[in-house]
Amino acid sequence: MAIDRNEHPSTDPPKLDNPMTVSYLKSKLRKTSPKLVLTPALERQVKQKIKRDPMVANYYEGIKLNAEKILSEPELERVMIGRRLLSTSREMLYRVNMLGIAYRLEKDRRFLDKINREVLAVCRFSDWNPSHYLDVAEMATAVALAIDWVGGDLPKTTVDMAKTTLIEKGINPSWEGRHGWINGTNNWNQVCNGGMIAASIMIADRDPELAAKTISRALDGIPHAMEEYGPDGVYPEGSTYWGYGTAFSVLTSAMLESAFGTDFGIANYPAFKESAAFRYLSVAPSGWYYNFADCGDKHGTAGDIVLAWFGTKTGNPLYIEKENFSQSPASMGKLNRIGGAGLVWLAQFEPTREGSLPLAWKGDGSNPIVIFRGQQQGPNAYYFGGKGGRATISHGNMDAGSFIWELNGVRWVIDPGNQPYNELEITGFNLWGNCQECERWTLLTKNNFGHSTLTVNDALHINNGFASLEEFNDGSQPQATFDLTPVFGENLKKAHRRFVKPDDKSIIIEDHIEKNENTKSVTWQLLTQADVEIVPGGALLKQDGKVVKLENLSHRQLLVSVISLDPTPLELDRQMEGLKRLEIRIPAWTLSNGVEVLRVKLSGQ
Repeated sequence: MAIDRNEHPSTDPPKLDNPMTVSYLKSKLRKTSPKLVLTPALERQVKQKIKRDPMVANYYEGIKLNAEKILSEPELERVMIGRRLLSTSREMLYRVNMLGIAYRLEKDRRFLDKINREVLAVCRFSDWNPSHYLDVAEMATAVALAIDWVGGDLPKTTVDMAKTTLIEKGINPSWEGRHGWINGTNNWNQVCNGGMIAASIMIADRDPELAAKTISRALDGIPHAMEEYGPDGVYPEGSTYWGYGTAFSVLTSAMLESAFGTDFGIANYPAFKESAAFRYLSVAPSGWYYNFADCGDKHGTAGDIVLAWFGTKTGNPLYIEKENFSQSPASMGKLNRIGGAGLVWLAQFEPTREGSLPLAWKGDGSNPIVIFRGQQQGPNAYYFGGKGGRATISHGNMDAGSFIWELNGVRWVIDPGNQPYNELEITGFNLWGNCQECERWTLLTKNNFGHSTLTVNDALHINNGFASLEEFNDGSQPQATFDLTPVFGENLKKAHRRFVKPDDKSIIIEDHIEKNENTKSVTWQLLTQADVEIVPGGALLKQDGKVVKLENLSHRQLLVSVISLDPTPLELDRQMEGLKRLEIRIPAWTLSNGVEVLRVKLSGQ
């Protein structure tokens, strides 16, 4: 039986090594720059790899192209979007990564002068918006990288100002008041602690006591977020948040390794490297993510530079998106904002093993999922993702028991995905409260009515009910069972949902239901954008000239009904063309002996 780690939390996650003291800092910290991600030896390796590896050379051409475009952009200004300065901080980190690496390798004064103007501009901001500390952390990382990578060629006055600002607007506010991110379990921990480490390394010559205590605090705090990858590598907040939180964890690992000769255990933290499999498998054949939680829709095509770090660390060529890194530089568009650092670890990659991952994969933990794939790969391949979990995890939804399914290049069963936060927040909508009656659950993207799961008594799922992964079989016909009982509270005695993959053309959803005296109705739901034709025993789904059959194997007499969600129920909901919910409604009085097994099959041609 699966163990709910949230019901039985580890009071003390595995720790990182933490010898950090002023004495350790002074004796172990590399004395000269570059020392953040880049070292003189690593820089020589990058230059050599550019000469002999066309993929690395091509990616570097993309960096230079990005750097050239930045030259024509005006210097950054302190522009708030809602309560966030984050877009400005992220743009600064992007500009430093492109311009900094381009300058180090080209010695083009235009790049240096632009960095100088940008550093002075952001250091003159009134503050870096400490009320939303992600903004501070990304800006601090950017300024730290700038003065490390090119500080030797910048005016001394710029470097002095940058270090003063890193202390006054970066690190000091982190010691004022209480900050939940320090020991938090989500991406804020990774980003904010990483930013404070970057800043501390660069001001260590100015204030070694502040630097040492800040790095020590971060090394103690980081494991609380790293533990969330366990036990199998699933990132509970979804794949795009994996890209965010993990980007800062790998950046932090690389900065510590280059600055101290060790990352104190980040790279080898339990299940961290395994999370690369989660990221890789989360991209469906269509190029869309398995977009549970507040995940974005589609995987980028410029090359996943964060995943490439895992390729370098594991030697697995699957994690190097060679085709994307080898496309024409102009086609890459705007690169990842840590892409300059990423060039360093991309240049370190050497394949050491065969690249392969299982066709049936499970990731347990606080938001457990399963993924089934077909024998044949490519854009028309079979892809299924199903999940358990609870709504109250960071960026969580009432989606326990939900699933997505692709076949023949069509996503037949969808997750409605995420929607822009600021557009909701400026209306006064309370997006972040997650109590049972909180406003978050009125949105279709967040509640169970907008997901392909079960609903009982037309009620919301229990926000803190945890649906555990009870069974997983990765044989020739893989299957997985989730216990959904806790998400229905007092409305149902038992609900187990089993997903079975009979072949590379179909999926069976099998629900074992046991009612109690409170059960009035059970509704089976499927979200789709396909056209729907009701037929005896089920329905036909039609999209892009292709057809899938929905068969009610257990209750052919129950009609499938179609609820149009275009337009969606609320004006604030995400509008999706052709969105509809298919329902099979089972009145409780029809449940023989109070127990029922509902079996529905989806099959393609």
